[in-house]
Amino acid sequence: MDQTDPLFIAKGLNMSNKLVLVLNCGSSSLKFAVIDALTGDDQISGLAECFGLEDSRIKWKVNGQKSEASLGAFTAHREAVEYIVNDILGAHPEIAAEIQAIGHRVVHGGEKFTRSVIIDESVIHGIEDCATLAPLHNPAHLIGIRAAQASFPALPQVAVFDTAFHQTMPEKAYIYALPYKLYRENAIRRYGMHGTSHLFISREAAAALGKDEADTNIICAHLGNGASVTAIKGGKSVDTSMGLTPLEGLVMGTRCGDVDPSVIFHLVNRLGYTLDEVESVLNKQSGLLGISELTNDCRGIEEGFESGHKGATLALEIFCYRLAKYIASYTVPLERLDAVVFTGGIGENSDLIREKVLNSLAIFNFNVDKERNAAARFGNGGQITTDEGTVAMVIPTNEEWVIAQDAIELIK
Repeated sequence: MDQTDPLFIAKGLNMSNKLVLVLNCGSSSLKFAVIDALTGDDQISGLAECFGLEDSRIKWKVNGQKSEASLGAFTAHREAVEYIVNDILGAHPEIAAEIQAIGHRVVHGGEKFTRSVIIDESVIHGIEDCATLAPLHNPAHLIGIRAAQASFPALPQVAVFDTAFHQTMPEKAYIYALPYKLYRENAIRRYGMHGTSHLFISREAAAALGKDEADTNIICAHLGNGASVTAIKGGKSVDTSMGLTPLEGLVMGTRCGDVDPSVIFHLVNRLGYTLDEVESVLNKQSGLLGISELTNDCRGIEEGFESGHKGATLALEIFCYRLAKYIASYTVPLERLDAVVFTGGIGENSDLIREKVLNSLAIFNFNVDKERNAAARFGNGGQITTDEGTVAMVIPTNEEWVIAQDAIELIK
């Protein structure tokens, strides 16, 4: 479709509809959706993946109807955005004509961005400045932003930052015990990630508990290939497990999470690793993959556990133990715990991991209801503990909806 077509030229925003195209650019993939900011319903959703490889593909749904296509070798973010514009939205002009804004997920905003913003050149420069803190993510986000600006020159673009929700943490939670000048001069501190998901869960949990958000204290475990835990007090983040980068905290798919920093010196000085090799080990070869020597996919880990695979069993036990320890420690800043909430791909679908974690937290009076726990999978949420004792629940996350809401709110 011609980008000068009236379909893509704003004649003044029509605020009677609230459709937002949400783009989430990963290092080699692009997740996208056209979301109704009012209801959270997606009219179009999809994923373009395997950029730069022969089998790069794009899959999407329009009103529940699935389609897919090959993108060809050497496809990258710009070509994927162009395909979304020309081939997918071009085939559905009635949807495209109603889009009011483009919302971009951005992983790291440092201390520059404490809330979502409309994108201009100064914002782009700010995202570039934070790229060293998220080298696999921020550069990809910038490519997606530039591609969207080229394809939708008349529509406002909004950046929603994963780190923004955690800017409410007190200094005692985000300052590292390093020379203070490293924070003062170089902004080295805990930032946290998955903030958009944790924000969504905090709102949904308050509603599920029948409480005001300002009077709701929860611990949210966002568990996927990347995983984090956040203590949320009165709707605000007061501590979180990820740090300067997404590497700190829990055991993840391929990331190590917390380790003694001296491991790095040992690898370099005693074992002859280069710093690039160390970075690869910690980010890409550790976690569930490194422990199990089998896979980083939790489904494969659970299958290995059920069949008695020693490495998979150890990986699962470490994952659950470390998660339980974090949850227990985050009762400290909350003073009162209303619920523990599981979300993300693993959190929403692994009844096994949820049960193991909660059983390790028996001191907090969690009583798992096996039927409820088994039912809360594959898009289904709800309470997974008995009515007696402390509440644990599953809430499917919806980061895209938060991005769409912020985009519409900013352009009003």
